[in-house]
Amino acid sequence: MLDRSTRRLLLGVALALPTLALAASPPTLEPGLGARVDAVFADVDHEDSPGCALGIVRGGALVYARGYGTANLEHAVPISPSSVFDIGSMSKQFTALSVALLAREGKLSLDDDIRKHLPDMPAYPEPITLRHLIHHTSGLRDYTDYLPLAGWRTEDLATDAEAYGLITRQKGLNHRPGHEYLYCNTGYFLLSQIVQRVSGRSLREFADARIFGPLGMGTTRFLDDHTRIVPARATGYAPRAGGGFAADMSDWEQTGDGAVQTTVLDLARWILNFDDPKVGGADLIRQMQTPTALADGRAHSYGFGLRTSEYRGLPTVGHGGSWAGYRADLLRFPGEGLALVCLCNLSTSGPARRNQAVGDVLLESRFKAPAPSRAPEPEAPGPKPLAVQPTVAQLAEYTGRFWSDELQTTYTLEVSGGSLRIRARNAAEGPLQAVARDRFIVGHLELGFERGARGRIAGFHLSVGRIRDLGFVRQEDPLR
Repeated sequence: MLDRSTRRLLLGVALALPTLALAASPPTLEPGLGARVDAVFADVDHEDSPGCALGIVRGGALVYARGYGTANLEHAVPISPSSVFDIGSMSKQFTALSVALLAREGKLSLDDDIRKHLPDMPAYPEPITLRHLIHHTSGLRDYTDYLPLAGWRTEDLATDAEAYGLITRQKGLNHRPGHEYLYCNTGYFLLSQIVQRVSGRSLREFADARIFGPLGMGTTRFLDDHTRIVPARATGYAPRAGGGFAADMSDWEQTGDGAVQTTVLDLARWILNFDDPKVGGADLIRQMQTPTALADGRAHSYGFGLRTSEYRGLPTVGHGGSWAGYRADLLRFPGEGLALVCLCNLSTSGPARRNQAVGDVLLESRFKAPAPSRAPEPEAPGPKPLAVQPTVAQLAEYTGRFWSDELQTTYTLEVSGGSLRIRARNAAEGPLQAVARDRFIVGHLELGFERGARGRIAGFHLSVGRIRDLGFVRQEDPLR
């Protein structure tokens, strides 16, 4: 059996031709920089650890591509630049470009009411347009939060039809369309459905023919069938309590908001298209990188599947991705002719932080501000539980069966072990803690109870993540 270093060497030889096809000259970094870049990944560059693949595009060429760590721990397969990763929300730029291509051809308008193409969507008080979906200003609740509330785990099979049915039952919005930015995977999933209805081809087929094929991205595809074999795919992992790693994969089949499988080599071809557009043309590529504004004129940084920002005083364009055990990040410094893509198969890998650290190495003389601390920012504090929690007798009035017509799901609230708890398929574990009268939290869930006749509990509204005020109605009253 070949040892690990020999296998990595053979992978490097196999990658030489596609790599050189991207570069005008053999890939190189200035002397000493390669070792400093590699040091950014030293913590995961072990055969017993998942890790990352890195690609550096500079001056119109792929100048560096390396793998760190292991793609498959069961078979000891090292990560290489040709390892395939799920890039999660980084996929949105390809969905947005697909819609922009159809708009340019006059097959749809970005200002179409989505019900023109998806007539089974609810008629909300104000129309939601395709432009709202693209810029995350629709107000729709996020289906990736809905499905878990209805009992799905990321490792369960979830089809387009199941997700779409759940979305079309939603009666409320998080906010008025166009009046607030709130990141929303539902919008991009619906865009995939619109591409299919308008073009007659699935998003996978459309992107293959119009984006990935023309750019020579031969290993890149939207994965819309969980049974499809993906050659050279890295397995996603998460740390296991007590040490080691657990496989962390998903069988959800929705596309648009995520699901692209790709490599750093293929993404280098996509990056080169920003400066020399072979797909989309200069106008559409510029449109993708242009921020938009809310209805009241306030600007926000999201364009067409890409965010504009800055790092250490230099303008940036990019997007991250997170799904199951995969993490991904694309960071471009347009004014410096530099782009970094980092794809990882470990849920705690932090590719955005690593891309910034690589940028610190390569652009140290160009930055206008000092390097930030690498310590993670603390989460914003949530509501604090009351110092004195309700008694068991007081908790009893909140018990019963509560039905959500939108989720088609029943939550049972019961008192167990002296605490109020939710009983439902894959429901949040742990006791509900009171934070105010008729208001409880458990984990990231927040329940606000409502009272009806004679002051008895009639239902509650649930908020979590990118879902606000989802209604549940009591089906029985144990106090009667």
